[in-house]
Amino acid sequence: MQAFAQEQAPAAVISANGAGMPSDPDAKPVRRLSWVTDEGKSYLIPLGEIISYELLLNQYDRNFIDRSVYGTTPSTISHNFSHGWVVDTDPFATNQFLHPYGGSVYNGLARSAGLNYWEALGYTAAGSLLWEEAGETGAPSINDQITTTFAGSFLGEPLFRMANLLLEGGDGHPGIWRELGAAALSPSTGFNRLMFGERFSTIFPSRDPAYFSRLSLGVTLNSDVSSNINLNANVTPDEPSAQQTLKRTQAAGDFSFSYGLPGKPGYTYDRPFDYFNFEFSAVSANLFENILIRGLLYGTSYESGDNYRGIWGLYGSYDYIAPQIYRVSSTAASLGTTGELWLSRKVALQGTALGGMGYGAAGTIHGSGERNYHYGLTPQALLSGRLTFGDRAQVELTGREYYVSGVASTEHRGAENILRGDATFTLRVYGRGALALKYVASKRDAHYPDLATTRQSVQTVSLFFTLLGDTGLGAVDWRNADAGGPAQPHEGEPAERLD
Repeated sequence: MQAFAQEQAPAAVISANGAGMPSDPDAKPVRRLSWVTDEGKSYLIPLGEIISYELLLNQYDRNFIDRSVYGTTPSTISHNFSHGWVVDTDPFATNQFLHPYGGSVYNGLARSAGLNYWEALGYTAAGSLLWEEAGETGAPSINDQITTTFAGSFLGEPLFRMANLLLEGGDGHPGIWRELGAAALSPSTGFNRLMFGERFSTIFPSRDPAYFSRLSLGVTLNSDVSSNINLNANVTPDEPSAQQTLKRTQAAGDFSFSYGLPGKPGYTYDRPFDYFNFEFSAVSANLFENILIRGLLYGTSYESGDNYRGIWGLYGSYDYIAPQIYRVSSTAASLGTTGELWLSRKVALQGTALGGMGYGAAGTIHGSGERNYHYGLTPQALLSGRLTFGDRAQVELTGREYYVSGVASTEHRGAENILRGDATFTLRVYGRGALALKYVASKRDAHYPDLATTRQSVQTVSLFFTLLGDTGLGAVDWRNADAGGPAQPHEGEPAERLD
């Protein structure tokens, strides 16, 4: 703790003008973080922060949640260290969302203190291990260690990157609104910038990636559900069965962000998550309907001819999908590629193809007599394509499949196969404003030797007003850049020239 205090001391000598000069002539200059030379980075500060965060979280949980679960003692800690790991039975949202989000906090504390991605991954794993052994009275959980460490890293890094990209947009001197926005995206980053001032004020360099963002708000116009799940399976036989239903009309929101799109001249992929795709959807009936993240962990760019540019390599992904009647989540590593092909002067096709292995969970929602959810190794695949017509219209199609097997499961039996597809048509009407029509279809088939075969499907149609990140639709035109123009046709051009 003495060393930790010494790490913090320089921040206290910042002068009121914020220039980084000591107010006391005898005080040492501030060690300011440099992302180029690693000067000013700290291994001790995030270590102390993670331990402090877990101590505070444990105290809150034991006093306000459940003392029997969080009332740890030296005896419970010693017992956990000397006994084996288990797959726990906590609620699905706790294991598959709250643990990854907790891991993103550890990741953000380490990254914003100057550590690189792999170093931060180690801190996230250590933070998870400490909580599993000393934060709860129960046996340490292997599924929590996986989701907190890897899903937490796969979630935390895009949040850290987006927060710094927002700060970077202020020309290196972000105002209060950019600071607040960055803190909302990555609370850990905001905390370190506030607490340590000039020490960690240096913004992580994005290296000017090509990116595409959109925020959509709207309503589901039509929904359809098919399910053989009996909601009152344990009642008397003379009572009519109650099948699952779906709230058909509801408010909906989507946010998506693609970072490091391939094709921009001079942009490289030598850091993990120099390319990533982040998607989040919410509906009024089910707040977190899906969080879908994929990012390039290790790979390189390539090209073919004059009209195709791409990247390929090892991707990490974290998916969480819960469309009211069932849920599936997976943390995975996949091999694949992302690329862009210009079909004509104004028509571009962007796409991603991935195939890999994850550790996932899937199950029904609100089904009496049905198993809650099932863990297992999860082979999975993704195929996504986005066809862009100039700066006016876009069609996007994505298909995903997850096979949650009985391998590495506590039951070693049964399996679930889940298919999900979506199609979106976007029409830019004026400036950055657009209208979008989205169709989503999901299907789940679950097979267990002692349970009836489960079949569920859900389809929704939604209408959105969409705010685009700029007046373009995300196509990267390296041909224009080679001629001396911007890498994306919309960069630096007023909307009226695009009409």
